Amino acid sequence: MAFATARSLALKGADGHVIDVQVDVSPGLVSTTIIGRVDKSLSEARDRVRMAINNDCGRWPATKRVTILLAPADLPKSGTHYDLAIAVAVLAADKQHEELQPGDLAGWAFIGELSVSGGLRPVPGVLPMVIAAAAHGITRVFVPEPQAAEAALVPGMTVFGVRSLAQVSAVLRGAEVPEADPVVGPSSSPLATWRGDDRLGDVDLRDLDGLEDVRYAVEVAAAGGHPLMLVGPRGTGKTSIAERIPTVLPDLTTEQALEVTALHSVAGTLPEGSGLLRRPPWFAPHHSASAASVLGGGTGRVRPGQVSLAHHGVLFLDEFPHFRADVIEAMREPMESGEVTIARGEESATYPARSLVVLAANSCPCGRFHGTSGGACECSEVQRAHYLRKLSGPIVDRVDIWMEVRPQPRLAGAAWDGPVESSADVRARVVEARQRQARRYRDCAWLLNASVPGTAIDQRWPLVPDAQRRIDQELATGRLTRRGLTRAQRLAWTVADCAGVARPGVEEAETALALRSNDPARTLDARVVTAAAS
Repeated sequence: MAFATARSLALKGADGHVIDVQVDVSPGLVSTTIIGRVDKSLSEARDRVRMAINNDCGRWPATKRVTILLAPADLPKSGTHYDLAIAVAVLAADKQHEELQPGDLAGWAFIGELSVSGGLRPVPGVLPMVIAAAAHGITRVFVPEPQAAEAALVPGMTVFGVRSLAQVSAVLRGAEVPEADPVVGPSSSPLATWRGDDRLGDVDLRDLDGLEDVRYAVEVAAAGGHPLMLVGPRGTGKTSIAERIPTVLPDLTTEQALEVTALHSVAGTLPEGSGLLRRPPWFAPHHSASAASVLGGGTGRVRPGQVSLAHHGVLFLDEFPHFRADVIEAMREPMESGEVTIARGEESATYPARSLVVLAANSCPCGRFHGTSGGACECSEVQRAHYLRKLSGPIVDRVDIWMEVRPQPRLAGAAWDGPVESSADVRARVVEARQRQARRYRDCAWLLNASVPGTAIDQRWPLVPDAQRRIDQELATGRLTRRGLTRAQRLAWTVADCAGVARPGVEEAETALALRSNDPARTLDARVVTAAAS
């Protein structure tokens, strides 16, 4: 029987699915057919694979009928990484190539694009594909040579980084591996190096004068993963504050690092040879960015957006009211559930998006409104109202911490009688607070307070009765919604974790309500801020 099966992987969102590439080579009308809900790039694979075999491994069965099925047939498939699996299955199914037998393909996964010369080229998404292969019991995988280190991040996987189709065939047959030209790396490369990943490498919270109440809000947000809104006149330091938030976040755990690295691999943004991404990512899309750029999508295969690439890191949306209305409203889903689903026609993909969302906005269109007098603002009341109305109620309700950033005189920190702390000092407290959460939620599906369901708080981790009654008062007066009540409870737990308190009391509840309120008249107790820094 002229039939062989090779295994490759398909990506649907961040999930990988094993694909059986089944090839039948038989007498009949000469043709090559690829079936199984394939896209245009896969339809073109027959020409790439035919030339690769002819130029590197012998002869294509030009006098036979070749049928290629990618199963399961109901799963949409796209991409060029199936080339290698198709090629080895054709070689094993064609009886004129007696050296390679169908049984030689068992237990292997094949990932890679082929050139017409038979050489391999890198493809995006290798890491999540190999993770999926390991989950289905596959222990050996072929990948393009430059991506061998990426695939080797998966424990227990035997990875063969190869350069050509001939090398793959030789390894499968146990023959001597021939020489081949090195694999050409990714076609994209940065044009400007002065604004790379190290641009924010030297920033520190110590650089900021004053703003102790904002520093405390940043510490609480980082400790519990709470969405943060910074509002104030232009030039008061909102962007500088946001840029320093990653410096107070701890390194990613191995599990988190695998998730983040896999997402960057899917998007094709993982630098060659980078290994696991251990630091929390930082993304700050421009306010003119499209919904596909921020949330995910694009033409062809659905790709993750920056909200997912910032998973376990920081997503900063500066000038948030100036973002497109569809982007603003679409942020509801990731801020509420920690994931984003992109549906387009018959295709849908879900990506994780559990990032620390930091929003920033001026207090008016011109950015100079300050205090009750308005300062130097030239905007009318109607203009200010229209500007802030872009922040719809459902979005505002999903922001846990609302902090007004006021103009600060130089070296204003002396007013709080406290030393200027570095990012390392704050990060140490954030780590301790997160360790408390890890112990509390060790048997749960969530990691941080910001993700805890409201029912779980009420049933397993309630606030002290007086503290709960204080928050309930805000609900009764209409200052909190039911969603806001749950978020205030979460926030109170984070305040308690930062202070080392075993269970949130009235003081923690009052602090949580002050952090959550967008009323400029409500301010943080200076004693709480000073105690956090001591």
